[in-house]
Amino acid sequence: MNEDIIKSQLISKFGHIGAEFIHELEQHATIQSFPTNFELIKPGQFVQMIPIVLNGIVKVSTQLEEKDFLLYYIKPDESCIMSFSSAVNQEKSRISAVTQSETNLLLIPSNILRSWIKEFPAINLFFYRQYDLRYDELIDSIHQLISVKLDKRLLLYLKEKQEYKGGVFKITHQEIASDLGTAREVISRLLKRLDNEGKIVLKKNGIRVNL
Repeated sequence: MNEDIIKSQLISKFGHIGAEFIHELEQHATIQSFPTNFELIKPGQFVQMIPIVLNGIVKVSTQLEEKDFLLYYIKPDESCIMSFSSAVNQEKSRISAVTQSETNLLLIPSNILRSWIKEFPAINLFFYRQYDLRYDELIDSIHQLISVKLDKRLLLYLKEKQEYKGGVFKITHQEIASDLGTAREVISRLLKRLDNEGKIVLKKNGIRVNL
């Protein structure tokens, strides 16, 4: 990415903290590009870098009873609050984070961030907002589990996927089942029904949602 664009992005996100903090970011943080399906962190690893998504998207999940369970997606201008928590407490990661598209990340070294929290307290506001965001998403997920039927949850899930993947997108029935906490056979049956109803189109090269 162009250096002027990068600096502009940093100022737009953190300019309120002050010029000294922007200078520290330029000195210590790095920006890296990652391909689709790149595993950034996995359970049991110590978090060395805190990511902030500049563009692209990252899927964060954990394991329950040896099954993957979707926690949330990190979108542009967001960070991974679970990684932040592990880094601050110097604990091993409890999550895995995998890019869902080509993704550019601002990476802040964990040891530097721990010192910045004390030196630049205003940065805490950014991560407090991430806690609020994930809490709201959790409440929404609980609401969906309680009151929204699986076929509607599936359609909402597919619409969200299409928003950032665009057009026809590839995804396995097993991946969908893991994310929604159900069986692959159930998802296959529901996808066929949604296709018959004209709400989606199942193709050899993927799925398209009829918005």
